[in-house]
Amino acid sequence: MVPPGDIFGVIPVWVGVYLALIATQALAGWLAWRRVIYLIRQGRSVARFDRPWERLRGALGIVLGQRKVLQRVGSLDARSRGIDLAGLGHAFVFWGFLSFSLSYLIFIFGAAIWPPLPETILTETGVRVYSVYLDLYAVLILAVLGWMFARRWAARPYRLSFDLTRNIDAVIVVGLTAALMVATLLVHAFYVASGGHGPEAAAPVGGAIGRAFTAMGLSAGAAGVLHAILWWLHLGVILGFGIYVPTSKHIHMIGAPLNAYFRSLEPRGTLAPIDLENAERFGAGRVQDFTWKQLLDGYACAVCGRCTDACPANTTGKILSPMHIVENLKEHMLTIGHQGPRNPEHQEPTPIIDHAIPEQALWDCVSCGACMEECPVVVEHIPTIMDLRRNLVLEESRIPETGMNALLSMEQRGHPWRGTQFSRTDWAEGLGVPTLAEKPDAEILFWVGCTAALEQRSQGAARSMVKVLKAAGVDFAILGDEETCTGDPARRMGNEYLFQLLAGQNIETLNAYHVKKIVTICPHCFNTMRNEYPQFGGEYEVLHYSQFVDELIQQGRIKPIKMMNVNVAYHDSCFLGRHNGIYDQPRNIARSIPGLRLVEMTPRCRERGFCCGAGGGHMWIEESQGERINHARTDHFLETDADTVGVSCPFCLQMLTEGIQAKGKDGDKQAKDVLEILAESLGD
Repeated sequence: MVPPGDIFGVIPVWVGVYLALIATQALAGWLAWRRVIYLIRQGRSVARFDRPWERLRGALGIVLGQRKVLQRVGSLDARSRGIDLAGLGHAFVFWGFLSFSLSYLIFIFGAAIWPPLPETILTETGVRVYSVYLDLYAVLILAVLGWMFARRWAARPYRLSFDLTRNIDAVIVVGLTAALMVATLLVHAFYVASGGHGPEAAAPVGGAIGRAFTAMGLSAGAAGVLHAILWWLHLGVILGFGIYVPTSKHIHMIGAPLNAYFRSLEPRGTLAPIDLENAERFGAGRVQDFTWKQLLDGYACAVCGRCTDACPANTTGKILSPMHIVENLKEHMLTIGHQGPRNPEHQEPTPIIDHAIPEQALWDCVSCGACMEECPVVVEHIPTIMDLRRNLVLEESRIPETGMNALLSMEQRGHPWRGTQFSRTDWAEGLGVPTLAEKPDAEILFWVGCTAALEQRSQGAARSMVKVLKAAGVDFAILGDEETCTGDPARRMGNEYLFQLLAGQNIETLNAYHVKKIVTICPHCFNTMRNEYPQFGGEYEVLHYSQFVDELIQQGRIKPIKMMNVNVAYHDSCFLGRHNGIYDQPRNIARSIPGLRLVEMTPRCRERGFCCGAGGGHMWIEESQGERINHARTDHFLETDADTVGVSCPFCLQMLTEGIQAKGKDGDKQAKDVLEILAESLGD
């Protein structure tokens, strides 16, 4: 991209280039300030400046390496059953953006001031190689853009069928990018046709086009004029792109790298606490109630639809769309503008809930983390949804009736199972299980949890755990009647006050017994005690049974011996898998059982596992519409040749048991906890 001669033969090229650059970037900067930075600064402060090197390393992999964009390339798309290649196309365009941006710095903004700069920096050979590379890459990007355009507007996969994904912005950016690539080829072409020589004339495609123009009779003088025109038009598109970006969804080109750097470094299942004594407002019902990072999420969102495509609530016909949550929050903020100094009494001109975001969408969320797992730009949907829930519950006392009943039971009885006739220790009758009051020096506290203790079907998992622990000679005890709900359902349903009350009671009890190591059956208890109790001074070594038992098997302390003639399709619990990264240990246990044949519910397994429908308080909150999530998940199980769906969570056990019964398959299909199968395999 050799610069043309002086403007009108008088004004140096660099003067025109930099005047245009200053004018356009000043406008782009002002737009970015007014539409982005000024508005984001309304948000509450949040600590995202710690551990800078860890943040930078991770951000480089996400941004430059396109790690999240490429994570599904080559895998089977769960809806279309086709091979997913979309991320590869985006990565090619992004790496092209980096390549061409660097070329603009060297060949346009640098060479305009000092023409020898490219060869000085790169050498003549380097300029030739770079010119050939850009020329060929321009053709590749044009091909990719054509494929992407056809895919979005003709093939229309589900995730690109939403109103936001079919916005005119998508056409404009494809047009601008294509214009840059065409201009690149034509600048090369007219440079060659004008008699240009040197390393930049080596561009193969542009050079071929230029020689074709010459063969058609284009004179060198005319080609020189066209070269100058195309060069300036090329610059105009580059600078125009800079103005367009702050006004469009493609602000994610700036927001996404920032989002990657300022991502949460906490386990995904961790929610931030509320300072109940000093908070001006509970949860988020206005723009100023959100953190600046939550507001940044809307600008980082690429509107790719991956989050909504993966959402089990949306998949089963609910109105929740995680993409619309973050995008509508951003649009709401842009619509009402800056709301002035922080004032806890201030009311926004238009409420967020039931205007920008439907209330029902907030209650549809099962907090499974599928949206955050799929998001290529590290948007954190769940904390935003949960803060909106907190505002509904704590500020306005709005919650579905079934959820309120569970909260009342937790408040009055210490557990959410309203109507149960069991005590905390009925399940252990005849098993000789000691309590910590009887055995305060026990090495391991077996945290039973409300569901395994008080729900009849799940009690089998608790009894199986006792059998395994005794077979391994583990020194353990339970809390018995001193155990109360960890508070997870209360926190996920938005009642932070009740959660902190229950957590405080448990931490006081655990500390009084000087508990060091806890093993749980329930992934929800595990996640809460491991990741959220430290927020209130509860520091313990907390293990899910799959981690602990897998280690016992590896040490040879447990030896499954009885043949179990069973085909198991393993279902990943969201709070064990996506939220805490535990995938292999329960599978290791299953594989250790003689005669057990393990299959996967491909492609909805491991990181892409599909929720059972019980998370986010939905063990008690009724689903609003569409197909039940647990029924959809049961269908995934029934598509396999397995006779048993294996789980590692009491919630999943109940939901899939009901799903099998609802499908009329309980005669030949069953749901079992892997722990139950292991206990059977140990013999009598």
